[in-house]
Amino acid sequence: MRVIEKPWGKEEVIEINDRYMMKRLTMWKGHRCSLQYHNRKQETIYVLSGCLRILSGISQNDLQAKDFFPGDAITLIPGVIHRMEAVEDCVYLEASTPEMDDVVRLSDDYDRIGQ
Repeated sequence: MRVIEKPWGKEEVIEINDRYMMKRLTMWKGHRCSLQYHNRKQETIYVLSGCLRILSGISQNDLQAKDFFPGDAITLIPGVIHRMEAVEDCVYLEASTPEMDDVVRLSDDYDRIGQ
């Protein structure tokens, strides 16, 4: 298993192949990932523990926030702007198409725009 340390927690790549990718993500309370979208990648998020707030919408000015708890899931299609925020320490699964580098960051707390 490949572990990728992130400023907000970590990603554990469980499987990646030419058809799909599966990751287990840990996000620490008070942290959040980039405000982002994907051009091709479609992902489904499934919360295992904690409380994960997901903001999503078709534009940066029209984002809806919803809290997700263990057993909750959401699918994000390409083009949907989104961000995950940890209300509590949380662990969640991400099943997606395999485009690992398909991330367009619009805003980032850790100065990773363009990376």
